[in-house]
Amino acid sequence: MTLTGLFVVFTTRALLVLLFLPFSALDKILNFKQAVGQAAEAVPNRLLAAIMLLAGLGVEVLMSSAVLTGIADRMAALVLALYCIVTALLWKQFWKAPDFRLKGASRGRDVFWDFLKNLALAGGFLALAFGPNGAGLQGFLAHPLASSHPYRATAKAGA
Repeated sequence: MTLTGLFVVFTTRALLVLLFLPFSALDKILNFKQAVGQAAEAVPNRLLAAIMLLAGLGVEVLMSSAVLTGIADRMAALVLALYCIVTALLWKQFWKAPDFRLKGASRGRDVFWDFLKNLALAGGFLALAFGPNGAGLQGFLAHPLASSHPYRATAKAGA
């Protein structure tokens, strides 16, 4: 793989995880009490909220690192896809906003766009996990912790 190819692969993966590592993970660390308060809106008590927050932090750091390094990256991408879907359903509940409407100012519509962004990001992670056309699903199911070897040098045609 050329240096340009390595740059493109790394940059693509870095853009996928940029939301989580470093930004969301760092926000959870720097604003832990506020993050627990936000999580407590979706769960019955603050202890469970803190546990969920720490689990989310672990997912964000560990799975993002796996996607960047290529170590068990397909499973990590699947976990991040599921994480995006779960967080959309728990914290981007546009359907509960009393002012959700398509025209004019609407906090509910703003949350709707965040919901869709989470789902779109999940789609990117699923493409990484299973391949752009889904052909990698069988390989993933056979070896879910295998690497996709994103930085592997490939033989040149005719060599």
